[in-house]
Amino acid sequence: MPTNVQESIDVEVPVSTAYNQWTQFESFPRFMGGVERIEQVDATRTHWVTKIAGVKREFDAEITEQHPDERVAWKSVSGPDQAGVVTFHRLDDKHTRVTLQLDFEPEGVVEKAGDALGVVGKQAKGDLGRFKEFVESRGAEDGAWRGDVDRTPQRGETPAPPA
Repeated sequence: MPTNVQESIDVEVPVSTAYNQWTQFESFPRFMGGVERIEQVDATRTHWVTKIAGVKREFDAEITEQHPDERVAWKSVSGPDQAGVVTFHRLDDKHTRVTLQLDFEPEGVVEKAGDALGVVGKQAKGDLGRFKEFVESRGAEDGAWRGDVDRTPQRGETPAPPA
């Protein structure tokens, strides 16, 4: 049975700063617990190495939708079945609400037990708190990728007409 986790946090930086920092995937180990390394393979693919509750995983993920200052969505293309989206909501010129939603399928006894105890939700909340500290303490992003990635229709969906 898939699990869905959603957490939000308000950060004291402009929306473009929060968004730009989030697109710097290789910096994630600096604020995401359990993420050992992320390699940016190309504009839309990343390779992740994680170790959570003693379980080490490697997987590839693909950005499925990305719009500057609005959202970044991804899904795994190898390894455990997971997907997520982070959205950025401008509150005012200096404040942004960052909302993270994760969908995943726990595997094995350890992950299923952790899921039952809400470990991933607590991890997501902690990661967002560390992101807040990271981006606010810097006052500026350490890079940016402002490319647009349009969502590809899923099997059975009709593509949206061109705008």
